[in-house]
Amino acid sequence: MTPAQILETLVSIPSASKNEGAIAEWITALLQTHGIAVQRSANNLWFEVGSGSPRLLVNSHLDTVPPCEGWETDPHQPKWQDDRLYGLGSNDAKGCVAAMLCAALQLPEAESPKGTAIFAFTAEEEIGGQGISTILENLGPLDAAVVGEPTNLQACGAQRGMLILKCIAHGRSAHVAHAGLADNAIHKAARDISKLAALSFPGHPLLGAAKAQVTQLTGGLTRNQVPDSCEFYVDLRTTPNLDHQTMAAELASQLESEVIVHSARYLPKATDPDQPILKAALKANGNKGPVGSHTTSDWAFLGAIPTVKIGPGDTHRSHQPNEYLTRSELSAGVDCYLNLIHNYFEAAEKIQQHPTEACHAQ
Repeated sequence: MTPAQILETLVSIPSASKNEGAIAEWITALLQTHGIAVQRSANNLWFEVGSGSPRLLVNSHLDTVPPCEGWETDPHQPKWQDDRLYGLGSNDAKGCVAAMLCAALQLPEAESPKGTAIFAFTAEEEIGGQGISTILENLGPLDAAVVGEPTNLQACGAQRGMLILKCIAHGRSAHVAHAGLADNAIHKAARDISKLAALSFPGHPLLGAAKAQVTQLTGGLTRNQVPDSCEFYVDLRTTPNLDHQTMAAELASQLESEVIVHSARYLPKATDPDQPILKAALKANGNKGPVGSHTTSDWAFLGAIPTVKIGPGDTHRSHQPNEYLTRSELSAGVDCYLNLIHNYFEAAEKIQQHPTEACHAQ
């Protein structure tokens, strides 16, 4: 099958989060026809191509968000219009999956230096569920990783994290006619929200500064009663120079409201520019980058593994109606992944052969 045919088939199989079974089965059957043994846990797949060290993880996700309003075609019926394939997931991130699959099938013929590429196509990325974090221990030791997301094939060397805080302003209730006896929790929350809007945080060279965004607010029981409670949520898209625990503690000390950490597991990430995986990606894409990525991904769960986020497509098309990927973007993605893997293995081989020179170079 051609890359375009593989992508078209992937898009034709609905795979909203938690419903990736059918697409996992199709990919498994495709790989088995090429003699590749596939392992599976729930709706997560992985397999190896090559042998020996280093061991490079090549990962993207199978799931999509549900279709939104505004589609001009059936989101589950892929449709070519000129060079574009329209369909849910074509851009995020089945284009990456298709390109990685094609690269995996071509690797044995590419005469790459010694190394093992561990391909993992995982589930529930869009909801932070039972995906890459549940199978990491099954993949064996990993020296570096590639995460496939639509980046216009720019090499992302940093990624924002996500810290969500639940804030509760506590007050004292009374009849509105006797407001002097009360302590208005909504007024207290409003003061805190104004303070949050004015806060500034140290910036990051690839990602810029983080800003606190209040995304939900609830409070008050009736129109004639001063509210004794007001609850609001704060979403902070953090940068690698900011520690989640420290930020939460500092905000708690500055706000009148009670501050509770609602979610802190999406950690911000950054890869040192001297890491071979980032250099390999830049060599493969014509030195486009490094750049920062403002969206989260499964990179958040890869711990300290040196990682680059890169893939065909445009992040601004994601989660939008009339999502698409072009033939040329897909073809370039296949070439980029093949070259990236080759470049990384080649760099690792040189380091093994000349470790002293590599240390001096860095």
